[in-house]
Amino acid sequence: MKSVRAIAEEVRAGRRRAVDVVHSTLADIERLDAPIQAVTRLLADTALADAAAIDAAISRGLDPGPLAGVPFGVKDLFDVAGLPTTAGAGMRRDAAPATSDAEAVRRLKAAGAILVATLNMDEFAYGFATVNAAFGTTRNPHDPARLAGGSSGGSAAAVAAGMLPLTLGSDTNGSIRVPAALCGVYGLKPTHGTLPMDGVFPFVDSFDDIGPFAASAADLALAWGLLGGTAAPVPADIRVARLGGWFTRNACDALERGIDAIGAHFGGIPTVKLPEVDRARSAAFVMTAAEGGARHLPELRTRALEFDPATRDRLLAGAILPAATYLTAQRFQSWFRAQAARMFADHDVLIAPAVGDVAPRIDDPLIEVDGVRVPARAHLGIFTQPLSFIGLPVVTVPLLRPGELPLGLQLVGKPGAEAALFAIAGQLEVAGLTGVSAPAA
Repeated sequence: MKSVRAIAEEVRAGRRRAVDVVHSTLADIERLDAPIQAVTRLLADTALADAAAIDAAISRGLDPGPLAGVPFGVKDLFDVAGLPTTAGAGMRRDAAPATSDAEAVRRLKAAGAILVATLNMDEFAYGFATVNAAFGTTRNPHDPARLAGGSSGGSAAAVAAGMLPLTLGSDTNGSIRVPAALCGVYGLKPTHGTLPMDGVFPFVDSFDDIGPFAASAADLALAWGLLGGTAAPVPADIRVARLGGWFTRNACDALERGIDAIGAHFGGIPTVKLPEVDRARSAAFVMTAAEGGARHLPELRTRALEFDPATRDRLLAGAILPAATYLTAQRFQSWFRAQAARMFADHDVLIAPAVGDVAPRIDDPLIEVDGVRVPARAHLGIFTQPLSFIGLPVVTVPLLRPGELPLGLQLVGKPGAEAALFAIAGQLEVAGLTGVSAPAA
């Protein structure tokens, strides 16, 4: 699969027709998706019609945009005009069709991109696994016996498998960063509230964000900008540090070696610690459960048996949380945000693991946390959840590990610092420390 930029340049220059790009993409999906199950709906007719319109515009001397002819897919919680927005729930297969595209979809289409598919996810985005009772389990392209991560697993797997060069997902507690790490691709969770959520099925207003997946830092940055991302100027000398404490306790040796190598590349970097990260993760759990449970309470009262039991039980537990517990978590959020702000007074980019190890097996969906084996679906976000709790932007980058299962790192910045994160991601890519490795044939 060519890069986003390469595809758009070929189409805009007339060296390749957008229709041919779409035909090739549809053939790739038909060939590659069966063992992966990333795609929930293939939008062949509309994609080909949109591609023909782009080719016609180019033939008239018009510029269809910086993403001309680039095929993309979206997590199945983005509105697509004429289709029900399932949010990964079988009970929503017959929901009323969306009357218009989500704003993020509209913006990518306006830039010339072509929507080709909707992609699998955990039901109502509540999980880190993309194990879906209605639409199947999305498997990891690097080893189909392993999880792709979630809840945006279909979006990450489609890029990792080479089916699509660009996809959109959403991230509440790590739902972009976890599958990006496990599938070995780039993913962005932006500063909270900065990219358009219009037409995206909601989960937790306090934390929900959307972001792209891609196979390079440059493509990720391009998509972010076209989605509406803006950032503060990049400092002349970006100050990098590594997050210690909580962020080292359950990280495998290979991740630690990868961060060591990055530190050496920068001539040595300090280790810093955020205080009470364990409380931040617990507070994020409380707010997620409470807001998610409240959102779904009307249907839990009337259609409870139509939910995936694994989702239903967690939503019910959240719905009965006392309001005082939620307010306590919210107060702690303000304190924790202030601690992070103090850290960013001295550092611009913080490096931490995204997930502690390689993807767990589907037939043994457990990970080890502090010596205890716990369900991956709820606990793969131990390193991501405390950061989205306070709305920080994060670019997930894959360590360069050809022939090995992927591992990913988080590049974390202060609010509005996405440009600095992309700059560091690009440097690491050029240095050969990070980058996408193709799945073994």
